[in-house]
Amino acid sequence: MAKVTMPQLGESVAEGTIGKWLKQPGDHVDKYEPLLEVITDKVNAEVPSPFEGVLKEILAEEGATVPNNAEIAVIDTGDEAGSGEAAAPAAEAPAPAATADAKPAEQAKPAEESKPAETAQGPAGSDESAPTDRPAPNPVQGAATAPAAERPAATAATATTSAATAAAPPTAHGDADARMTPAVRRLLREHALKPEQIVGTGGGGRITRDDVLAVVEAIRTGATPSVPVMDQNGAGAKTAQPSTAPAPAGAPPPRPATLTVGSPVTFPEGADEVLLPMTQMRKGISAQMTRALQVPHAYVHMEVDATALVKLREGAKRDYQAREGISLSYVPFVIKAAVDGLRKFPAFNAQWTDEGILVKRRVNMGVAVAVDEGLIVPVVRDVDQLSISGLNRAIADVAARARAGKFKVDDFGGGTFTIDNTGWFGSNLTMPIINVPDVAILTMEAITKRAVVQETPDGDVIAIRPVMNMVLAIDHRANDGAQAASFLKLIKDRLEAVGPETPVY
Repeated sequence: MAKVTMPQLGESVAEGTIGKWLKQPGDHVDKYEPLLEVITDKVNAEVPSPFEGVLKEILAEEGATVPNNAEIAVIDTGDEAGSGEAAAPAAEAPAPAATADAKPAEQAKPAEESKPAETAQGPAGSDESAPTDRPAPNPVQGAATAPAAERPAATAATATTSAATAAAPPTAHGDADARMTPAVRRLLREHALKPEQIVGTGGGGRITRDDVLAVVEAIRTGATPSVPVMDQNGAGAKTAQPSTAPAPAGAPPPRPATLTVGSPVTFPEGADEVLLPMTQMRKGISAQMTRALQVPHAYVHMEVDATALVKLREGAKRDYQAREGISLSYVPFVIKAAVDGLRKFPAFNAQWTDEGILVKRRVNMGVAVAVDEGLIVPVVRDVDQLSISGLNRAIADVAARARAGKFKVDDFGGGTFTIDNTGWFGSNLTMPIINVPDVAILTMEAITKRAVVQETPDGDVIAIRPVMNMVLAIDHRANDGAQAASFLKLIKDRLEAVGPETPVY
């Protein structure tokens, strides 16, 4: 027998919540085959099985929050003498009916994962500029909560639900296996609701807190929730509008509506304020940023003449797109230049500890990726061993998994340096916050055409050049401004030296 333990999904993550078991007791599991989904305050990730064998027992049920390294399952690897006898009863039992949990990992993955990665948010963007046609999340109206100064939103929702005695529960048109955070799962239990009674509006059909509260309010008032609901045939979607019936005489004034952070804010009639509650991801970001800002930051900024870089990419991107099926980004070129800098200045490829600076041999690059709920920093490992094309593919794969919400355990933890492509959103100058315990982070800003003074044999002339700002933030405890400026200058020189002979593959 072999024990499966809860992995650590990132340096600052101490526990995880069992989101969904992809295998059930009695199922055969291959080594590295996805075994379960784990939810943390930062990310959801599929955990591969560390062993091959038969899943004997599940020790932590779905929804349970488990600390790192705690035992969560037992796999019969067949190594022990009694393993054959133990497996016999399972073999005699009738085969369980096929369920969504027992599907192979390839079938369980959402369709979005097979889409081209260049549409994802973050450094794998196809043209290094933010899209303008990105659909906005649906705002949920009418979910009544108490003001923050009076009581928590969940308490208010509970109070309103207790008054709902006449309204019937919603018809089950949702997905019983829909994904959600532990807080949302707990909210369902508090209101005696089931996932199939909620139609999720989050990414990949995820059920959000607002989806639950909208249904709770609909039950209380007898109105129709203003969220997408499935038709009677279970196919397609339509948007049900809230009830327009007038409020009864003497009714209390409407309380602030509850929306998701980042959603368009719509003020219900009669409401002067709305509450934007913190999601689990925002809470995780808040905690990490609070830790990070305790670090003394220092910044170095330089301008990079990107003429040669732009010319090389423009000349190669069409053939690259046809050959690889994805867009060629500027990010792998910057990573390659950063690797050269980290080899010469290894104290920046490091992490801070109380005992000193822990310099890393491997170069594991964190790449910031924007998702609907916030910013995450998955890791591309051993970037110094990859070509430009290999880096571009690795970043595109990470962005695709971010969009689909199907991260791997190996996508997080162990980063040694971070690249943030803030220019993808059109930014020209950013003051980045270090992803502690790393000691540095580098931003690449938007490439814009500017008038610059150029030296020629006949004197100075003004020329139009594509220029990119780069900002390096450092932990001033670990390194000083002189080393930071030299490090960034080397990256600048490498990028400006790009030419037709620079290999892409």
